[in-house]
Amino acid sequence: MCAPTPGLRRVMVLLAAALVSASVAAGEGWRAEGVQYGQVGADVVLSCAGPPGRSGVEWRRDGAAALPEGCILRDGDLLLPQAALAAGGAYSCHDGTGQLLRSVSLRLGYLPGIPSVTCRASDYENFSCSWTPSVETFLPTRYITTYRKKLLMGDEKWRTQSSQVGPCVQDPGRPRTCTVPKCEFWSSYRLNVTEVNPLGSSFRLLDVTMQAIIKPDPPEGLMVEPVPSAPRRLRVRWQYPASWPQEPHFQLKFRLQYRPVAHGSWSLVETVNLSEVITDAFSGLEHVVQVGAKDFLDAGNWSEWSAEARATPGPGLTVAPGDEATTDAGLESPAEEPSLAPNPEPIDRSDPMEKVAILISLGIFAFVILAVVLGIASTVCLRLRKPSKDETKKHDFLAAAVHMRALPKAQIL
Repeated sequence: MCAPTPGLRRVMVLLAAALVSASVAAGEGWRAEGVQYGQVGADVVLSCAGPPGRSGVEWRRDGAAALPEGCILRDGDLLLPQAALAAGGAYSCHDGTGQLLRSVSLRLGYLPGIPSVTCRASDYENFSCSWTPSVETFLPTRYITTYRKKLLMGDEKWRTQSSQVGPCVQDPGRPRTCTVPKCEFWSSYRLNVTEVNPLGSSFRLLDVTMQAIIKPDPPEGLMVEPVPSAPRRLRVRWQYPASWPQEPHFQLKFRLQYRPVAHGSWSLVETVNLSEVITDAFSGLEHVVQVGAKDFLDAGNWSEWSAEARATPGPGLTVAPGDEATTDAGLESPAEEPSLAPNPEPIDRSDPMEKVAILISLGIFAFVILAVVLGIASTVCLRLRKPSKDETKKHDFLAAAVHMRALPKAQIL
């Protein structure tokens, strides 16, 4: 095993000293008149008042003479070897006449275990941590929570910045939780959660990076409503969670999931807006909608889903006053009611307008390709028909040679 670096050794020494001081202070705080603490499985000695070796002493437990099995009376003191958890109770020491000499409440339990700690940031300014004990001690317990800001130095080694030290503030209304306020989003922190009881202490160190633990609260104010004159559309609106400060540099993105109540498969849409129009809803079927949020730069994790909101898309036609009776009669006896039973066939989520747009795009694309092909073919044909300059020169040279050969020698000379 490699030896720790000098800087890390100093940090650990200071941390150990702090924990020892906290344990001593905590041990003094546990002392109460007439209460004695002991560890399960260890020998526990209960002393009686009076001079040592006093004879004629009688011990009672919970007012009765019956004592735990295996206990030993030695020089007026009561010894409980390898005390079991059930051996706790109210003990009293009496002299030969039955006079009370001392009473003590014995509380047995275990040393603290290393707590399990998790942290989460619901915004980019604060983060909170919660923990659960790994051992049920059966003894009164308190927690000491602190943090240190950390800097990343060369060779990927962490250095603790001593100037950035503070308490992780515990909220009495939320047991086993604490909050580190006014954090820096691009910084890292080391959290120390120490569990202390009358027998001792144990601690957990946890390195926390804000980008890794960011998890917004679910969006709020989710509303869903049908779109007038659009039987397959639903308009969805929501708001930022109140815990997320709306700053230009820290935005959220959202994902929307929706489905008909009678179907089990969800459709998913991502957006950066605070509203969205569902274009493939089923007319006449009630739909359930939820929305979640995440940091715009994809840091951390998605939030939990928001509470459900429901709406049913419909015709949404404007009804004139004279047509109310006709409309009511049509509603009372519909020609065909939508079935709420799950449909085993695949759901066709295509929009007719989208199909038309795709067909038009394909037609334009085919026309452009055809024009390009025709242009290339015309160019090739023209090049094949037009003789080159080299061929013309060669033809003129051959004609001249033939002419010279046909002339009499006298004319040539």
